Amino acid sequence: MDLDFTEDDIQRYSRHILLPEVGGIGQAKLKAARILLVGAGGLGSPLALYLAAAGIGTIGIVDADVVELSNLQRQIAHTTDRIGMAKVQSAAQAATAINPGVRIEPHILRLDASNALDLVGDYDLVCDGTDNFATRFLVSDACVLARKTLVSAAVLRFEGQLSVFKPHAGGPCYRCLYPEPPPPGVVPTCSEAGVFGAVTGVMGTLQATEVLKEILGIGDTMAGRLLVWDALATRFRTIKLRPDPACAACGPDATIHDLSGHSHPSEACCAL
Repeated sequence: MDLDFTEDDIQRYSRHILLPEVGGIGQAKLKAARILLVGAGGLGSPLALYLAAAGIGTIGIVDADVVELSNLQRQIAHTTDRIGMAKVQSAAQAATAINPGVRIEPHILRLDASNALDLVGDYDLVCDGTDNFATRFLVSDACVLARKTLVSAAVLRFEGQLSVFKPHAGGPCYRCLYPEPPPPGVVPTCSEAGVFGAVTGVMGTLQATEVLKEILGIGDTMAGRLLVWDALATRFRTIKLRPDPACAACGPDATIHDLSGHSHPSEACCAL
């Protein structure tokens, strides 16, 4: 483990290093980690900023969209003067401004069946911050096949959900919770139903917290649990999740062995 910190590093990460659960060794683990963010929107924005601030060594960001005025109500990595800029580039600028020592790997593309497995396989852990079921199932299946931990969050209107999926470690995967995507039009997207801006910030920050816990191996993992937050009622509840023995992705008789069953959705990698 590389503990070769500069004086600036020690000062920058001093509040982490003071924590017995982190210390110098833990900070070195963060520096060595490679994290992939799928989506640079409402969830990806706080993720990118907090992971950069925490000293994650390499952050990959996947998104094909550009910054629009309607994004700025919640996507805090972007600014008014960057409208029209690729979201990946905008998020990279914001993260680098916080911590120039972090390596940002930009992927200005739409995640689909042709590239998902290669991208996911190049990182230690994946974060899903997208706003459509086609991409969510694609990311989940790619993580199962690549044996990568997936930290997933979702937001709609005034509610949020969060879980960690580690079927390679005996936990459930996303398909254990939702076996198949709902029919088109049944569940609205945030662009159709709206979203309370600060809710994405809370859920994205919770995602960042779970990422850091997973890398450091501290605390209680959210694997096997689903956190549900009702912002209007200020109420959190946790639901226990179990692996589904009939799961098509991670069950003993799994039928998903590659990503060929996924289409190439035009809205793939649409961020919240």
